[in-house]
Amino acid sequence: MAVWIQAQQLQGDALHQMQSLYGQHFPIEVRHYLSQWLEGQLWDVIDLENPQEEFKAKRLLDSLIQELQNKAEHQVGEDGFLLKIKLGHYASQLKSTYDRCPLELVRCIKHILYTEQRLVREASNSSSPVGGMMDSMSQKYQQINQAFEELRLLTQDTENDLRKLQHNQEYFIIQYQESLRIQAQLTSLATLPPADRQLREPTLLSKRATVEAWLTREANTLQKYRLDLAEKHQKSLQLLRKQQTIILDDELIHWKRRQQLAGNGGPPEGGLDILQSWCEKLAETIWQNRQQIRRAEHLRQQLPIPGPIEELLNDLNSTITDIISALVTSTFIIEKQPPQVLKTQTKFVATVRLLVGGKLNVHMNPPQVKATIISEQQAKALLKNENTRNDSSGEILNNNCVMEYHQATGTLSANFRNMSLKRIKRSDRRGAESVTEEKFTILFESQFSVGGNELVFQVKTLSLPVVVIVHGSQDNNATATVLWDNAFAEPGRVPFIVPDKVLWPQLCEALNMKYKAEVQSNRGLSEENLVFLAQKAFSSSSINPDDYRGMTMTWSQFNRESLPGRNFTFWQWFDGVMELTKKHLKPHWNDGAILGFVNKQQAQDMLMSKPNGTFLLRFSDSEIGGITIAWRMVWNLMPYTAKDFSIRSLADRISDLNHLLFLYPDRPKDEVFSKYYTPPLSKAVDGYVKPQIKQVG
Repeated sequence: MAVWIQAQQLQGDALHQMQSLYGQHFPIEVRHYLSQWLEGQLWDVIDLENPQEEFKAKRLLDSLIQELQNKAEHQVGEDGFLLKIKLGHYASQLKSTYDRCPLELVRCIKHILYTEQRLVREASNSSSPVGGMMDSMSQKYQQINQAFEELRLLTQDTENDLRKLQHNQEYFIIQYQESLRIQAQLTSLATLPPADRQLREPTLLSKRATVEAWLTREANTLQKYRLDLAEKHQKSLQLLRKQQTIILDDELIHWKRRQQLAGNGGPPEGGLDILQSWCEKLAETIWQNRQQIRRAEHLRQQLPIPGPIEELLNDLNSTITDIISALVTSTFIIEKQPPQVLKTQTKFVATVRLLVGGKLNVHMNPPQVKATIISEQQAKALLKNENTRNDSSGEILNNNCVMEYHQATGTLSANFRNMSLKRIKRSDRRGAESVTEEKFTILFESQFSVGGNELVFQVKTLSLPVVVIVHGSQDNNATATVLWDNAFAEPGRVPFIVPDKVLWPQLCEALNMKYKAEVQSNRGLSEENLVFLAQKAFSSSSINPDDYRGMTMTWSQFNRESLPGRNFTFWQWFDGVMELTKKHLKPHWNDGAILGFVNKQQAQDMLMSKPNGTFLLRFSDSEIGGITIAWRMVWNLMPYTAKDFSIRSLADRISDLNHLLFLYPDRPKDEVFSKYYTPPLSKAVDGYVKPQIKQVG
């Protein structure tokens, strides 16, 4: 439900608060008649503190005026005539008010919408999001923006206090100079005749006493101003640290987790624009507060007054430096990850980005980023701050890149477009670990300064774990390592520890995500499919899904130990099914023509009561990447593999076999498969007909 509809139902004090939001600066009639349009605009993507965003604000102002004019034009009748004049007047009024300062219009509308949402939320005693805008933003999103508004007001308040302090201190220094001048005059009286001295001395002494009393009082007042300002800065820094923790430790970590799951086929992690706008607001607010603290320190040095202020300012300066260091080092991130299965001598790409680079003017002296491949042990040592200088586990070609600033988007990033892993240095493996279980990572590092070399930062970030292969045959086992790591890694882990066993439902979720992504299908694994997989994984005959919910699967069961009576692992079998379906069976899987995850006995039981000629398609138990046709009478053909389908498609093979009549349970085969049959060959121009391969039963 739109926020405006709910806002109109407010009562009592809440209604009064809502009504007080409106006036000449923004008439309530505009809110009423353009409610849907107003709630549909992306007001939050505009950074109010960035003058370069003014053109976006101007576009919104122009659109608002156009909407008002359109609304006015469509009014008819007597009442419509008055409304037409009124809306036209409001359009002119808003253009006149905000044409030179469109960002103020955005600030005004954001304040109105947030306040309405808060009032509606409080009135409904519900923490759930409400309204059009609230549907698209979590409550946390609202809280983040409200905290930024509070920080803006605090920073504005401390700026005003600092100016007042500076003004008072300058006046104090003038009066102090006056006291020195009086003292000099008193000293010079000693050279005058006694009569002259007695005449002038009382006036000067009185003046000196008055000025010194004022200076004493004013010194105490200045000290109080300094302490009050320091306390306000402490409050600002506490709120800044809290806000930064929410953005970096919650929102950015969640984005990184989504990025990791996207590596398993999860939904895309989403863009970084909103995160960058938050980080830029943090950077700007931190920098403003840092400059204020430095100016306060300069005023203290200019006029030292004994007291605790020196220690307080030192603490504030230390805290603000820690906060900005944490922000800069945490926002050096990998926007596009290198491939997690990395083949030597093969070109690959990656992109790193500094979310606060534009705001801190890092691009004025563009830094260089270096990429290095390091082992799991080297990554552990790096995070413990142990000396790992120049340690690497291989050689990457084209591993240096200068960060580029993109004016249109305000992003600072380094795009590695032509990297290639020339060689890899493997470590000693543990126990049964194979080369495709060994994890590496790409370390990206850079150094740059901000604020005219005031602060120098060394930044580092590690890619998601990478498994290095030298031959395509290692790909499926390497993919298993990556899938397990992406699915079950915990935030903040020691590189690259993962649990050795996981609950079966957790693994099902990961397998389903991977399957849908690889096959590029909305048809995922059904509960029946997952029961079949559990039977295969645990050598069980139970068909009850509940029997498997509490069971765990170890990494060894997943991709070290062969399935009973087979020479391949559970993962190798599953990966073979995915590959076959992706390359040759996708349309049939999407049509629901392939049951697939059915064993031989189940197929026989299902077909037993069906007419002769009924068949179904099931994945082979005995061969990796095979599918077989089972039919009534009851016979299983030798499994077809990708090699077979490169010669003749599944649909054509089914067409060739005349004894196949109905796809289980009772669909005529031509109804299901005819649209995929290869058209019959016509007579060639030279009089010859090309030979054609056919399946025979």
